[in-house]
Amino acid sequence: MTACEASTGVGSHSTAPWARRRWAGEKTGSNPTDRGKRGVKRSVLTDGRGVPLGAVVEGANRNDHKLMRQTLQAIPVKRPKPTRRQPQHLCLDKGFDYDEPRALAAEFGFTLHLRTRGEEVRARRHARAKARRWVVERTHSWLNRFRSILIRWTRKPANDLALLHLACGIITWRHALPG
Repeated sequence: MTACEASTGVGSHSTAPWARRRWAGEKTGSNPTDRGKRGVKRSVLTDGRGVPLGAVVEGANRNDHKLMRQTLQAIPVKRPKPTRRQPQHLCLDKGFDYDEPRALAAEFGFTLHLRTRGEEVRARRHARAKARRWVVERTHSWLNRFRSILIRWTRKPANDLALLHLACGIITWRHALPG
């Protein structure tokens, strides 16, 4: 039989700086969560059926509520003036829960429907109903079927916006067809 040498330590490896491996704990590159978002953000305004009315393209690192004025100004047709009998409604999600979108809705004459942060979750818990899918999310799904705008291949933002307008025109044309 051979003698076995045993350690009388506490059973864990030493974590002193001289005992650690050289690369342990050091970053090997930039932190993937610290980078700015790359890509494109599409801000789309739709009617109640999901037909796109206005669209704007901007960098993905912009907040949604910062694009609201541009999106409302991107409507190509002249809007009828909202009246008391025929108000024009604007439904926004909790990402627009700031003072600026409220002021813009009043400036453009919209009746604002905006759930505050946390209110959406409480309403869903109490109603025990399925979550309501936003009409604009369905429109984004239709837009994602156009491969040329799903991934931005163009360098110029004007070309990407032109492709987005073409896709919005095709969606509008499909809704106008009978059947």
